[in-house]
Amino acid sequence: MNVDVDVNVNRFTGKQNLEYTNNSPDVLNKVFYHLYWNAFQPNSMMDVRSQELGKSLVNGRPDWDGRVKDRISKLKPDEIGYQKIISLKMNGMPQPFKYHETILEVDLTKSILPKSKVVFDVEFEAQVPVQIRRSGRDNAEGIRYSMSQWYPKMCEYDYEGWHPTPYVAREFYGVWGDYDVTINIDKNYKLAGTGVLQNAADIGWGYDKPGTELKNITAQKRAWHFVGNNVHDFVWAADPEYEHLVRKVGTVTLNIIYKKVDSLQSAWETVADGAVIVLPYMQKRFGMYPYPQYSFIQGGDGGMEYPMATLIKNPSLGTVFHEWMHSWYQMMMGTNESLYPWMDEGFTSYAEGEVTAYYDSVKKIPGTIPPALPLHHADAYGGYFFLTKLKLDEPLTTHADHYNTNLGYSINAYSKGEMFLEQLGYIVSDQVRDKILLEYYKLWRFKHPNASDFIKVAQDVSGLQLDWYKEYWVSTTKTIDYGIDSLWEENGMAKIRLKRVGQMPMPIDLELRFKDGTKELHYIPLNLMFGDKPAENNMTRTVHEEWEWTHPTYIVEFKRKLTDLKEVEIDPSRRMADVERKNNLLQLNW
Repeated sequence: MNVDVDVNVNRFTGKQNLEYTNNSPDVLNKVFYHLYWNAFQPNSMMDVRSQELGKSLVNGRPDWDGRVKDRISKLKPDEIGYQKIISLKMNGMPQPFKYHETILEVDLTKSILPKSKVVFDVEFEAQVPVQIRRSGRDNAEGIRYSMSQWYPKMCEYDYEGWHPTPYVAREFYGVWGDYDVTINIDKNYKLAGTGVLQNAADIGWGYDKPGTELKNITAQKRAWHFVGNNVHDFVWAADPEYEHLVRKVGTVTLNIIYKKVDSLQSAWETVADGAVIVLPYMQKRFGMYPYPQYSFIQGGDGGMEYPMATLIKNPSLGTVFHEWMHSWYQMMMGTNESLYPWMDEGFTSYAEGEVTAYYDSVKKIPGTIPPALPLHHADAYGGYFFLTKLKLDEPLTTHADHYNTNLGYSINAYSKGEMFLEQLGYIVSDQVRDKILLEYYKLWRFKHPNASDFIKVAQDVSGLQLDWYKEYWVSTTKTIDYGIDSLWEENGMAKIRLKRVGQMPMPIDLELRFKDGTKELHYIPLNLMFGDKPAENNMTRTVHEEWEWTHPTYIVEFKRKLTDLKEVEIDPSRRMADVERKNNLLQLNW
């Protein structure tokens, strides 16, 4: 792509040359493009959907995204966003097309045969909207251009067919490719984006070597030439007042691009140094980072991930770690976020918690989370429990755009997705779960996995059947609730009856604590697993017969006197998402 930007009117023209390979076994009679910026016009789908959700009150507040609200409806003609197609050709021949707001439908004059290549040439023009959601101009921090979703982008065609998902508010699904992008813009602007800058020697400004100034030129516009290979999107940002920090970790170059505010300078330096600290850990836990660079760019409206770059509002380490981990869970995996947002946001949130805990341990920052919930993921459990109490939970199979509430989407995608992995550790052991994630990375990077693909990897690595876990946790809103029903002695044996109160079955860790200070761990596998998880933390345990999911109660026997018992607790590690923990602990005072 080659684009020419007029910063005076916030518009640009562009030419796109796209070599498209039909890797499917199907004959393609049409193609679809995303035109995301057409959402930023009054009465668009995004505008109306936001206002409709705002009519619902959740805990007394309108359930709309605070960044969007009804702002789109108030945009003036020079503030809206648009993307217009001037011409579109396939192999040199003009093609008929039709707008569906944020989707362009192209009825091909000649079909694309399986395993064949064609070339599309598109000329387009666009107006940069006022910053509202993710992309735009003049955001709250004064960044001139946050350029995401800025070009006509081919929709994904996979085993399910085309995915021409209108842009309503949520996430994305993209086609991998090699991007070669040249941006012509006022010479005073400084840029960052996806890919590697090819003309760094002509640009300077830290790209040729750290600390250099932007090179002076006589021309009014400067060309920035980026190349990003094997990525499924391309983002860039521009501002005349950007600052640039550079760090190196092995072969990876880290760029930190931000607008200088004296009070935040040290925080941006902390971001740079923190990224250096955590990358080796991230690669050890989740797989190697495959690209030559990554850029943390101030811009946008919060934090938003893209290949080899992220837009972030401010130097928050939590946001930094979260957006960077999206390089694994979306940029490399490329799941369909409309259908599986929890496999993107949830897995990333899980990884963020692990990376943050590692960083805090290196920097010796004491934890502040009470031990009543899993240490690194307490907020996720709390959010999920809050949602279930409000009875606003929906199945994780719900399409991202079709949730009844923004709150329900957010907690499902982030919290319940995060808990999916933490709770998987409870089911198969943390050690095995970590092996699953590395095998998932190895087998599925750059291949668009779905939920069944992940479960297949988990089953192969663990040796356990886990289809039941996906069906309950992902496809239903059934909750987990186990309790201690009663205890007694009979024929010289102490007995404890457990009961399943909730509708979702689980294996059970049961800890017995005795008056003399000793403990016993009892493990009850679920029959649907067809096996046991390995013992954890070198703890000796007693493995009992499996609990059949059809049976609401189960009796555990042990040989010590009942009066020696001080406490009984179900799930002492608190990794199980039990919605009522009060009946998990029995304290005895005899």
